[in-house]
Amino acid sequence: MRAREALTSAATLASYSAGLQVLFRVLTFILNGYTLRYVSKETIGVVNVRLMLLYSTVVFLAREAFRKACLNVGVERKWSQIINLLWLTVPLGVFWALLMVWVWLNLVAIPDPAVIPHYEVGVVAFGFSAVVELLAEPMWVLAQVHMLVSVKVIAESLAMAVKCVLTVVCITLVPHWGLYVFSLAQLLYSFTLLVCYLLYFMKFIGSREAQRKSFPLTSLTDLLPKPLPRQHVIDLQLAKLTWTFYKQSLLKQILTEGERYVMTFLNVLNFGEQGIYDIVNNLGSLVARFLFLPIEESFYIFFANVLERGKDPRHQREEDVRLAALVLKMLLKMVFLIGMTISVFGYSYSQLALDIYGGSWLSSGPGPGLLRCYCVYVLLLAVNGVTECFTFAAMSNQEVSRYNFVMLALSLSFLGLSYCLTWWQGGIGFILANCMNMGLRITHSLWYISRYFRSTEHRPLSGLQLATPLLLVYLTSGVVTVISQAALCCDQGLFFRSLHVLFGAICLLAVVVAIVSTEPKLVQFIRAHFLSRDKTEIMKWE
Repeated sequence: MRAREALTSAATLASYSAGLQVLFRVLTFILNGYTLRYVSKETIGVVNVRLMLLYSTVVFLAREAFRKACLNVGVERKWSQIINLLWLTVPLGVFWALLMVWVWLNLVAIPDPAVIPHYEVGVVAFGFSAVVELLAEPMWVLAQVHMLVSVKVIAESLAMAVKCVLTVVCITLVPHWGLYVFSLAQLLYSFTLLVCYLLYFMKFIGSREAQRKSFPLTSLTDLLPKPLPRQHVIDLQLAKLTWTFYKQSLLKQILTEGERYVMTFLNVLNFGEQGIYDIVNNLGSLVARFLFLPIEESFYIFFANVLERGKDPRHQREEDVRLAALVLKMLLKMVFLIGMTISVFGYSYSQLALDIYGGSWLSSGPGPGLLRCYCVYVLLLAVNGVTECFTFAAMSNQEVSRYNFVMLALSLSFLGLSYCLTWWQGGIGFILANCMNMGLRITHSLWYISRYFRSTEHRPLSGLQLATPLLLVYLTSGVVTVISQAALCCDQGLFFRSLHVLFGAICLLAVVVAIVSTEPKLVQFIRAHFLSRDKTEIMKWE
């Protein structure tokens, strides 16, 4: 029953996260498209590549390891020790912020002040915003562990919407402010996020819902760090696990943001080319942010709660292992089909999407080729997210430590590939390097999962196998849309564009019908866990 409750909570968190992310980010997406018409591609390159890299580096290195360790604790642990541990993210963030600001101001190329003014202010503002966001970390972890579904999504989406609205208003009214606009918007984002969490917990702590969930805090001051008489100030076991993950997070950050580090430190692309690459990257990763990331975060918690870390499945409860294998199989099938659909249709509709979003300057250059390659990368992202969320939840501490060496090799190879392929193919080289790197990570995770379930009758990796009729529908849809794109898009007027869209819609409908016909168990899984709030239907699903 504990495993099924964890599955219910994980599915609820994932579906709510994805739904609300879409609702709020659609507004963000539209406002960003508006901004593109008022801001130069060089400014976009500096903000979205250079400054956002500084921000993401500080945030990731300060909190990622703590999240990985503390999301696996369960609600019955001593939360006073865990909260003390989580507050270490703030001084750690201050350290990384000071270091990164110094590096960004002294060791990388400074943009021409005549083209990009106020660069120094932007660097300091983005570093400070990262530290502000870390103040909410104990509340974020508490909300995740206790399945407080709404706070995370509402806080992050509202903060993003406020940031974009402010950016658009300022860009329209005072465009000469330059990086001041983006710096102010980023600071407002972090403060909005922090305030949302504070207001939520002020209302939640002591409420009936908190009592029903056995929430461990009784007042808002319990969120603050404090000495603990006659016991360790922090949970030492979690601290050791955090250190293990921390060594890994340094390498994972290189893998996650490697192309931006190469752009920033090696100058293989100018700021304008970086701006176009970032726009395509953001457009191509929409589905990853909307669907794959919420699924990965939520079901990591599910697997971590259901399975005992580092323990052979033969020595765990058979029901828990069977349920974990079945859920993993369904998740792999689901994200693989989403990724396949994006890859097949993305090739023929990339140019049209960029033309609608950013205008001819975005759709006539290297943008369409970049987005087509990125659509293939999305398929690999989908599979890697699910396989790694299971792998990291099931690995022992020793296996996580050994995997650090794998991450080191992947990081070095990725940086080398990025540099070489970018000189050869420009921005596309970054995506090709990401695809190769992601393929290696998937291979390792598939090997681990296969070995993990080898002694059991469960074969969750069969979720990556598709029925022959479905593959034929995908192939036919790809051929039809490619012909449609060549004949009807994108310089022949609105009528021909509409016909191109119509052909795509018909092919997409055929794909959906084929999926429903060939994958009834997957349809039942999605309906039970993502679309239905009927707990009876969820519990009886198998």
